Amino acid sequence: FKAPTTDHPALYRDLLRTNRVHWIAEEPPAELVREKMMECHFRFRHQMALVPCVLTLNQDGSVWVTLVKPARAITPGQFAVFYKGDECLGSGKILRMGPSVYTMQQGKIREEGPKKEEVDKIEPVT
Repeated sequence: FKAPTTDHPALYRDLLRTNRVHWIAEEPPAELVREKMMECHFRFRHQMALVPCVLTLNQDGSVWVTLVKPARAITPGQFAVFYKGDECLGSGKILRMGPSVYTMQQGKIREEGPKKEEVDKIEPVT
């Protein structure tokens, strides 16, 4: 798939899964073990701004990362790096992606069904 523009909704995603995360200080952080979820920040490119996210711990040590707002051009094979304040918590390789914003929008359009104007155009069966 090639997006028609660099900011096309197909390039944005807000859900991804990593492989087993390599944690630096705690293996994994106590809060994540206790709650099974943890708010923190994430980035997948060195210079990018940190993005607020929620981590959900899986049995195998991998995590689902739910971003507060969709990020552009996340690609499997890149590393997701997690932070709490200034502290780097650890990282995991991105394995899978959730649906793109574009896919989600298409799904919403389908669920809503035809628009009122479209329904008005349908000739009643006589």
